Amino acid sequence: MPEKNIQKHTFSFHTYRKRKKWEIKERTLEGEKEERKIGEIMAPNNDRCKWSSIFMLLLSLSLAVSVAVATDKAPLVEDGLVINGDFETSPSSGFPDDGAVDGPGEIPSWKSNGTVELINSGQKQGGMILIVPQGRHAVRLGNDAEISQELTVEKGFVYSVTFSAARTCAQLESINVSVASVNANEGDTLASRDVDLQTLYNVQGWDPYAWAFEAEEDHVRLVFKNPGMEDDPTCGPIIDDIAIKKLFTPEKPKDNAVINGDFEEGPWMFRNTSLGVLLPTNLDEETSSLPGWTVESNRAVRFVDSDHFSVPGGKRAVELLSGKEGIISQMVETKADKPYLLSFSLGHAGDKCKEPLAIMTFAGDQAQNFHYMAQANSTFEKVGLNFTAKADRTRVAFYSVYYNTRTDDMSSLCGPVIDDVRVWFAGSKKIGAGFGFGVSVFVLLVIGLV
Repeated sequence: MPEKNIQKHTFSFHTYRKRKKWEIKERTLEGEKEERKIGEIMAPNNDRCKWSSIFMLLLSLSLAVSVAVATDKAPLVEDGLVINGDFETSPSSGFPDDGAVDGPGEIPSWKSNGTVELINSGQKQGGMILIVPQGRHAVRLGNDAEISQELTVEKGFVYSVTFSAARTCAQLESINVSVASVNANEGDTLASRDVDLQTLYNVQGWDPYAWAFEAEEDHVRLVFKNPGMEDDPTCGPIIDDIAIKKLFTPEKPKDNAVINGDFEEGPWMFRNTSLGVLLPTNLDEETSSLPGWTVESNRAVRFVDSDHFSVPGGKRAVELLSGKEGIISQMVETKADKPYLLSFSLGHAGDKCKEPLAIMTFAGDQAQNFHYMAQANSTFEKVGLNFTAKADRTRVAFYSVYYNTRTDDMSSLCGPVIDDVRVWFAGSKKIGAGFGFGVSVFVLLVIGLV
């Protein structure tokens, strides 16, 4: 190759290398400029990210503190036995031989004040054997003594407390059940009721009772207190099996003015207890253990279940006790001067109750008694009462005509069972559904005479 061409190619190669180096340098400088520009643009965003990180850290710390506080608070109470509600959890030092409780925290999950005893099944006091309703242990409250437990509930809801109770020395013993604010002073309560233990409803010497309250706060203290003052400071009621249930008022059916007429909504019932639950006097239908209903009289009525009693329909019903002293009632919505029909199921609880069984029924200004007539294939019958409403609200009520007792012990109180209570406008096409066989025969006879 000629020398001139070699020099030319050499020059071109060197020129190419220099040009490439210059282009690379230019691109590098441009890249650095772009990075500086991006950095200048992102600088405020980086600051925002920094503050966002700080904010998220503070929020996490706040949530951690909230969780710690929530964890320290008692969990929301569930339906059923409250914590150590049967008193079968042993104290740290074991169950005392003499029953005496040494300090306010000796009963696990409960606080005590005054003379409080953890009694044992079969324990004697003089010549008397102390009654333990269920299990092996229960609590006896002496003069002005009390036990309490803090519960977390839902504000605005109605709760029913079920507990078993028995009296010991005194004929006129009673027990006060109440709820109070956690930090309330002694005697300051949100709701309270004295439950009379004077009447023995069965020969076993104890009964389950129910009492309801509306939760005005989310955190309350459930208190059981002996309000009595006896000569013997250890005398006092025995309590056991304390449970709670959040109640819901059933919606009123379109074809029935009665709320909870089938009695399916009510207090907590223990499956291993065959005595039902007594509903003592309660005139406030808004805070009733049997939603929609009130117990007007001095004596209780019995809430019964299909596991231990004959129930006309569903799983629950009401047994009327103590004659006129056991009245259950409800104010139902009506229209003045309009005809209505009150119908219900009447029957036998299957608890060996001595006949005759009869109830007095009220609907507005109408009253009529109905006798239960035992039938071969059924333990209940449908009966009804026509009435004309006089106002926008009409009282319907029931009580047992007789004071009935069981045939096997002649002492335990019993009575007729009612269920499926309905009140509807008498112009309804369903009017015939409320009557029993006897009423149907009566209608046929009238038609035949006409």
